[in-house]
Amino acid sequence: MSLIDRADPALSIVAQCRLLKVARSTLYWRAAAVSADDLAVMRQLDELYLARPFYGSRRMVAVLRRDGWVINRKRVRRLMRLMGLETIYQKPDTSVGHPAHIVYPYLLRGLLIERVNHVWCADITYVPMAKGFVYLVAVMDWFSRRVLSWRLSIGMAVDFCVEALQEALERYGPPDIFNTDQGAQFTSTDFVGALQRRGVRVSMDGRGRFLDNIFIERLWRSLKYEEVFLKAYDSVAAARGGIGGWLGFYNDERPHQALGYQTPLAVFEAVAACAYVDNAAAVLMDPRALSTSTQAQQQQDSIMSS
Repeated sequence: MSLIDRADPALSIVAQCRLLKVARSTLYWRAAAVSADDLAVMRQLDELYLARPFYGSRRMVAVLRRDGWVINRKRVRRLMRLMGLETIYQKPDTSVGHPAHIVYPYLLRGLLIERVNHVWCADITYVPMAKGFVYLVAVMDWFSRRVLSWRLSIGMAVDFCVEALQEALERYGPPDIFNTDQGAQFTSTDFVGALQRRGVRVSMDGRGRFLDNIFIERLWRSLKYEEVFLKAYDSVAAARGGIGGWLGFYNDERPHQALGYQTPLAVFEAVAACAYVDNAAAVLMDPRALSTSTQAQQQQDSIMSS
């Protein structure tokens, strides 16, 4: 607990806890390490979710049991919450949001995205390691699919998301619109405030609708099948090196089908260099690459099977 100064010469730890109205036992609490068995289950859940993001906890249990796992739904739900996995389907509007939780409207429906820095998006994903796991956040330019910044964290605090956002803003200037899901990190005052101070319009997906942010979801799928699942990172440093290397390859070398087999970097720099962009989608790439979320939903089957 950072509010407690263990070396304070005037106030003892007991006195500081009494003044702050916190139990002294909280100073010594440590989160229990995730068991090796849970880590193995989480790895399987991650692969299942990438392939079938519409599977709920009941279906996940059924598939895992079919594959020989002895597991119940309570455990699957707990691990999915820990991993930040949310099943995609329209849910009945029966939940009441926290009064401090501001949900912004989704601004991309029907929008023609026709230049770089028009719309950015961000998302968080779970990354398994040989022992333990980390979380990865990335900021992406929607038009070019270029990853502008990223950060790893051992927890889901908002700080690493704000750091990635600040880096992207400082390097490339603000976009017109920034789209995220409704996760607590992205609805926090720190994150939203950093956008609003730069005059950026905030857009948020519908709850449980991963297709509203489809391009970054496809990034996660490629990253995990081409890098993460092929490796067993033995440390956070190894994960950072491997993921950083792959993201550099993705931006600079990997041909992107939706970009007419150009790289995200080539498209980003070509469009950014133009003072005026007239019909840029037709010149640089297949216009379908700029499909809005509504069109992306209609192409769901082909996207998920590609």
